Amino acid sequence: MNKKEIAEIKKNFSDSSGFFTLDHIISAYVDPQKNIRCNENKLYSLIPEDEGAVMLGSLKKVLSGSAGKNLIEYSFPNEEYQENGAQNILYAALKGKLKDETANAMLLERIINNMEYELAYAIIIGYCSYSIASKDKNDDTYDSADYEYNFIVTAICPVSTGDDGLMFDSENNAIVKKANTDLIISKKPTDGFLYPVFSDRSPDVNNVMYYTSTPKKPNISVVTDVLGCEFTMSCQSEKETFRQVLTDVVADELNYTVITQVNDALRDIVAKSKDETELPVIDDNKLHNILFDAGVSSEKLDALPAVFKEKIGSADGLTAENLIENKTVLATPEITINISREATDKVRTSVINGRRCLIIDLDDPSISINGLATSLQ
Repeated sequence: MNKKEIAEIKKNFSDSSGFFTLDHIISAYVDPQKNIRCNENKLYSLIPEDEGAVMLGSLKKVLSGSAGKNLIEYSFPNEEYQENGAQNILYAALKGKLKDETANAMLLERIINNMEYELAYAIIIGYCSYSIASKDKNDDTYDSADYEYNFIVTAICPVSTGDDGLMFDSENNAIVKKANTDLIISKKPTDGFLYPVFSDRSPDVNNVMYYTSTPKKPNISVVTDVLGCEFTMSCQSEKETFRQVLTDVVADELNYTVITQVNDALRDIVAKSKDETELPVIDDNKLHNILFDAGVSSEKLDALPAVFKEKIGSADGLTAENLIENKTVLATPEITINISREATDKVRTSVINGRRCLIIDLDDPSISINGLATSLQ
């Protein structure tokens, strides 16, 4: 699913949308020992309004965040469509519209037995239908719909007792610690997935979209063990891999100018593609051009294809947006300087009287030190 397709489903994931229907909802509570303590299957229309609104909101959050960071699409390996495979189990639940208790039980067991989760949690699964509205050449939506996109969306929500701190006990005129023993299910899922994906405005049963609320530390077990897919790098892993490629290839030519120019080039690529549906990806050819423009020698760039392939493996490339640094941090053991993206051209390195120096251009001689206004003469 590209950015536009995710946005279309998310926009219509609402009771107020005339194109969207939430039918059955499964809700289950799982204790830390992987025991199902509660398991209900209800029609959404029969759930009390306030309770249903919370469930709908939790399911919708599985579509939130950024593509390539919070939302990653995976293809199922062929073996996962065999009996007891993840794709086969999801497809059976989809075809049963969450009314087939056998298929539902297999899906819950797949999640509970394979997902690593330290605390208690709730599983919320919804069977949804989206009437795919026709669009004209200007991307405007007509009121009529040609066919339906049926899908299931699953949210994994943590459970905790919470901590409400101190309270005033009016009976004893004392401040005491409030003990909260109620098990509160978070409205915000930590993980989730949508199946099948919505691709080219139609369902693709061979792919699934995984959601994580913590893109730097995703729950890999959901991808590999629950969904049976090959985990790709997290956004943080992509950035770290990119740094390794630069270190190994550019080596002693890696300086302030090269680093900031590479970051600026990545930022330009992302900015130019903001209206595109697909996320821009950096492969070895694009990185070669970026480094060449930044002044890296041809001798260094000769090693780029081999190093790039070694570091990223079978991936097609690295997501450009995940590689960008929002600010430049220049650090020594004693000094750390944070440089905003608008000011990278005001900083340069130099050798003065045999000493390596950092030079910062100041447009205004007035500065503050430890919060105190001062000036440099």
